[in-house]
Amino acid sequence: MRRTVVLLGGVVVLVCAVILVLTLPGERPQHEGGGACEPVRVRGWEPARAVTAEFARYGDDNSRLDDWTGGDGSRSVRLPDGRTLWLSADTFLDRVHPETTFGGPARDASPAWVRNAGLVMAPDGTLERTLLGPGPGALFPGLAAADGSEVWRWPVQGVVEPRAPGSDERVVRVLLWQREEGTGPWVFGIPRATEVATLSLPDLAVESVEPIDVPASTDPAERVLYGTSAVRDGEWTYVFGADERTAQGRAARAHVARVPVGALADRAAWRYWDGAAWQADPGRAAPLPVGAKPSGDPERGASNTYTVTRHGGTWLLLTTDAGGPDGRGLTTVTSYWACDPQGPWHGPSDVLTPPLPEGGEQAGAVAYNPQAHPALSSGDGLLLSYDVNVTSSTAAVQRDVELYRPRFVRLELSGGGG
Repeated sequence: MRRTVVLLGGVVVLVCAVILVLTLPGERPQHEGGGACEPVRVRGWEPARAVTAEFARYGDDNSRLDDWTGGDGSRSVRLPDGRTLWLSADTFLDRVHPETTFGGPARDASPAWVRNAGLVMAPDGTLERTLLGPGPGALFPGLAAADGSEVWRWPVQGVVEPRAPGSDERVVRVLLWQREEGTGPWVFGIPRATEVATLSLPDLAVESVEPIDVPASTDPAERVLYGTSAVRDGEWTYVFGADERTAQGRAARAHVARVPVGALADRAAWRYWDGAAWQADPGRAAPLPVGAKPSGDPERGASNTYTVTRHGGTWLLLTTDAGGPDGRGLTTVTSYWACDPQGPWHGPSDVLTPPLPEGGEQAGAVAYNPQAHPALSSGDGLLLSYDVNVTSSTAAVQRDVELYRPRFVRLELSGGGG
């Protein structure tokens, strides 16, 4: 495994992708089943210091040297017994040195790392252990391409659901992005496939990994991977994804599929939105509705690791804003809302500029991959994480552990009937 790679698990680029969405003047959107849909806005936020500090405490603990000291991806799954499974993409292990010449905790210059891992949080919010595969290695082991190049898996969103529709037994299903080592614009991996892993409960053992969709396009930029977010609504799980045009500096396109609850690992059960109906052929999937850009406005959009959640009767999408006003780039989280998962999506509205750790701006750190954690939220408050990395310098994230760990804020929401 190459150790000179700048780790950016789950994020393929830091260039713009566009999910433009507008509301026509005077329009009052309706749900598919009828009834008014209320806009959702973020009216304030504050740092969730206790959650950020818990990840720092766990990462700095040297009682074990084969557990998590930092990572990205940062998605959560509430388990039936009250624990929370956190999913991490590229993950550092090894020792953390509390006092260094740089003034704070640091990793070894060449620490051990794996392509993915899990963390188990107790019901009281204390991180207890890291889930890895044999070796220790990745929780979801990688493969090898025909030419011997590395193929790895990045976990994205997970859900708890019946083992099969109607079953009383529950399992954890984790969506995976399969990626292959690449060069040029594909330094963070060539997209290959969407997969679903099944983990048993309560022991969280990996039972299987099932292929869901292998995009047919020979152009990697046209391939859609699903799983950046997954939301249950009634008898369906809605799975959101995007293509990979961002790696070539073009606008990415968001997509959505839905699966009956209990059938996420059954590729035959998946249905893809084609712009008019849900159908079985992923090749016919259509991008989410895009509105006309107002004259003179810069392009607004999202990375391919946006997050979707529900607030009352409204769907809320949060993303790092690509190509926002004044050329601010990926410095601002923005929101969109919709009455149905297939849109149309209305926005954008500014949410916050994610604070970086002390010294992060000077080090060239970036914030990305905002992810909602509704199971760890309450009322009109929504816990939101974001990842931090220095994409231009692997050495920087070794010298300062805080430059490659998730951070947390709590958003105050209004509207949506919540």
